[in-house]
Formats: sequence, C-alpha cells, structure tokens
Amino acid sequence: MSRPVQRFDGQIAIVSGAASGIGNQIARDLVARGAEVFGVDIQAEALREVPGVTSLPCDLADTDAYRALLSSVEHDYGRVDVLANVAGIDEPVSAVGADTAFYRRILEVNFFASVTGTLTVLPGMVERGHGSILNCSSDSVHSPIAYGSAYVASKGALSAFTESVALEVRPLGVYVHILYPGFVETPLAAQSLKQGMKRPPKAIVRTVEQVSASALDRIGGRGVEIS
Repeated sequence: MSRPVQRFDGQIAIVSGAASGIGNQIARDLVARGAEVFGVDIQAEALREVPGVTSLPCDLADTDAYRALLSSVEHDYGRVDVLANVAGIDEPVSAVGADTAFYRRILEVNFFASVTGTLTVLPGMVERGHGSILNCSSDSVHSPIAYGSAYVASKGALSAFTESVALEVRPLGVYVHILYPGFVETPLAAQSLKQGMKRPPKAIVRTVEQVSASALDRIGGRGVEIS
C-alpha cells in the first residue's frame, strides 16, 4: 500500500539550498502541497526562478544573516511550521598539510548554518507545540571516502546534533529529522564526480523527486532518520 501524500496547506515553510538540487525540489513540492514557501540560497538569480517560492538570498556561511532572516519570517508571519536545512557545499581536500581554515568554511555551511536554523526556530515551535525540522546529512557519513574528510565531518556532526535534538523535543510536539538522500544527480554530486569521486552502485542512486517525496511524506512522524 502506498503512503498517503502529506499536505502542508497554509503552513509557513523555509528551505535552504532552494536554488538547485534537493532543496529546489523540496521547495517546489512544498508549494504543490499547499505551503507558503520561502527559499534561501546564495544563488540569488536562480532562486528567483523557482515558481511559487518567495526568494530570500543569503550566504549560509553568514550564520548571523541566516538567523536574522529566519527571525524576520517568524516575526512577520507569526510562526515557522517547517524548516528544511538542505544547503551544502563540498570540496575534496587532502588531510596531509590541510589548513583548518578550509574545514571551518565547510563546517560553516554544512553544519553551523543548519544548527543556527534549528536553534532559531526551535523555541517558537516548542512554545506552539508544533513544527518540523529537516536537516540534510549524507550517506557518506556511513561510508567515508578519501579526500572527503571535511565534508564527511560536517555531515557526521550534523547527524549527531540532529538526533540528540530530536530526542529532546519530540515529547514537546516538535519533530526533527535527519535526511540521508543516497546518491542524487545534483550539481553538487556532478562536481564531486568531476573531482574524482566514484559513482556508487545503481541501487542507491535516486532522483530529486524520489528524495523530496520521501522526506515530505515522513516529516512530522516519530522516526528521526529519513532515507
């Protein structure tokens, strides 16, 4: 039996990384399912082209700017019902002779932006006893590859953070999830392949449509991991 399509009619949703890839599809699908959607991304021009989505350009590495943006939406609309932190960057690095500044840059976008988003909307969600947060990790956390230490570290930290927060706030009516999307043909994945990453087995290759549908049908449920 197929899972029923979950609706988000009238809900206020914010999606980071909405200009392309998984974030773009989640933003589009939330619109199709009735939500009022705000898209956040550094790619301002591409973000403006996403149909039905209010464009909020922002560099996610600037966590103060991201916090202010989220607080502004919550103030203007009275709530944030759904937050999907999907934005991420990747760049291979050799651990031999690496500079910690490189790791900090990856962590700012892949870890601290999602932490900032989560911590910003969480108090309001807890006060209302309602809300869902989706943080996007990576299957590489379970099977790291060479030269991926910065990316994998950022996503591993995000997974641990999300699982802990989920256990804390679930009794309060707020559901926090970690998404493991598998391998998806996104611009970020294409960049990684170009830089030497091996294509995974066909069995774990998914489309953005499949990942988005799986995430949106399951957020707000009791399971923490979505894959």
